[in-house]
Amino acid sequence: MKPSCYTEYDLLQKVVVCHPKYMGDGKIRNVENQNTKKVSIHIDKAMSQHGGFVRKLKDYGVEVEYLTPKEEMTEGVYTRDIAFTLGEEIFIAKMAHPPRVGEEKNLIQWLNLQGIQHNDLFKDHIEGGDVLIDQDTIYIGVSNRTTEAAINHIQSLLPNFNIIDLPFSDKFLHLDCIFNILSPTEALIYPGEFPKEKEDYLRSRYHLIEVTTKEQESLGTNVLSIGHKRVFSHSKNVGVNQSLRYHGYKVIEVDFSEIIKSGGAFRCCTFPLVRASSN
Repeated sequence: MKPSCYTEYDLLQKVVVCHPKYMGDGKIRNVENQNTKKVSIHIDKAMSQHGGFVRKLKDYGVEVEYLTPKEEMTEGVYTRDIAFTLGEEIFIAKMAHPPRVGEEKNLIQWLNLQGIQHNDLFKDHIEGGDVLIDQDTIYIGVSNRTTEAAINHIQSLLPNFNIIDLPFSDKFLHLDCIFNILSPTEALIYPGEFPKEKEDYLRSRYHLIEVTTKEQESLGTNVLSIGHKRVFSHSKNVGVNQSLRYHGYKVIEVDFSEIIKSGGAFRCCTFPLVRASSN
């Protein structure tokens, strides 16, 4: 299998997921979410919601590969952060958050079994939730999880891509919590979190569909496009879903409330291996 991913919105063909079986010990676990609020995770409900999401992915023709859940990897459901596909290369991240250190070993083992080559970035702190690609441009968030040094390293490895750094407030985990690309001309944004010149640049390139504070808290930007203007979105983000439909998107609504409690949604829970290029 040859990895290929040049956008966030081309037809999704193959993706890696991991069940949230060990999001906590027992049936309920207290965690800190994206806004550092204490919440309780109901594991059985999380498993049911994740299973429903994966079944719908398959219904839409997406080939789904599974990582084996590990008891010590309580946030392993968020496969997006462990690695990312840029162009035709896979990069394995070094996780910055202590509870997530070691997740990359699980993915590397799977990739090696499949005979899929990958690039290791273990000298850098960078997580996939901070990395978005749109054709020849890669946007990388500067956050608590991703450093400017890591961004410079990626640029040296991918000289044919234009890399745009997007610093944002420390109160958010990853770039995809406040920005996500829907098409060559449209994107979702939680406004006011980037330096003015950066947000102005994004507005010059995309029509930005704004997300309210309430729906940012339930990760309104963290949708997953599977191609042909079809988008997975949390069923309770009514405003986001109305806006998406207004702009011509087919919204595939899934209740993801239990998964979202721990700080991630549909994009976070999927690591795309192959998207069919529209070029």
